[in-house]
Amino acid sequence: MNITPIINTYGRTASFSSKSGKKLADMKAFISPLRYKNKMYLYGVNTEIGYNSQGHYLYIGPPSPDLTDAEEGSYVTCGGEKYRIDRAEKVYKGDEVFYIWAIIRVIVEV
Repeated sequence: MNITPIINTYGRTASFSSKSGKKLADMKAFISPLRYKNKMYLYGVNTEIGYNSQGHYLYIGPPSPDLTDAEEGSYVTCGGEKYRIDRAEKVYKGDEVFYIWAIIRVIVEV
């Protein structure tokens, strides 16, 4: 058993796309902004008015699609925002993948 039924019930609608923009999968996921104390290991910029987090978010999603195997340039879309995948890891329950967590960052398009 994995966490997918809970994510499907309470998560937000999202999609996973390749660098070229081809949609690879639709899924539900939890996407939440990382708070300052959680960003100690993330790169950011100290500015005159404070710390700029550069839009980091925590993604928790089902085992599929496997964001840990995503090609560079792949991205997640949710709520009209596009997020690049900075880091992703599998979380196991026994020998089975329970869910995928990732640090994602808002893509700022010019």
